[in-house]
Amino acid sequence: MQKKKIYIEIQIPDPVKRRLAKKIEMWGDLPIKWNKEDSLHLTVSFVGYVDESVIPEICAKVSEAVENIESFDLELTKIVLSPDINDPRMVILSGEVSNELGNLHGAVQDALGMKTQQYKQFRPNLMLGKIRKEKWDQLAEKPVFDEKVHIIVPVDYVSVMESKGGGAAYVSLEDCPLG
Repeated sequence: MQKKKIYIEIQIPDPVKRRLAKKIEMWGDLPIKWNKEDSLHLTVSFVGYVDESVIPEICAKVSEAVENIESFDLELTKIVLSPDINDPRMVILSGEVSNELGNLHGAVQDALGMKTQQYKQFRPNLMLGKIRKEKWDQLAEKPVFDEKVHIIVPVDYVSVMESKGGGAAYVSLEDCPLG
């Protein structure tokens, strides 16, 4: 059987993707590998590399896990360097702490029998781009990312997604509606 790289994700509405793509264009000359507009998403859980034969079971378990979770909104508020401003590896769109997102993450992890990491504060982070470290370190003056935004993302479902081409493309295998 062929192995597939599987994630559970929240898809971003197209108007929000377009808005983010316009922001990214402003920084096109920086040594950052920016995500493509159609690949922007919020990861709830990385499942891993799995045999394609178990994907229907994963979809069923995720659907069951989220059917009693109410829909909610995520508030995304700033574009920053992560994980450390002094030694960044990526540029992210970060949001306000979300207990609902933490509960969703825990429910998916439990349903799939994955070890659940406990977070005191679960905050959404959408990766916009990966820093090309060697070229970044050569910059005489490092750019500062601390841009405030206000984006609301409705979470009505999660998607079981397959990553293809090293994360260059994501394909939705099944959408699982929240209760």
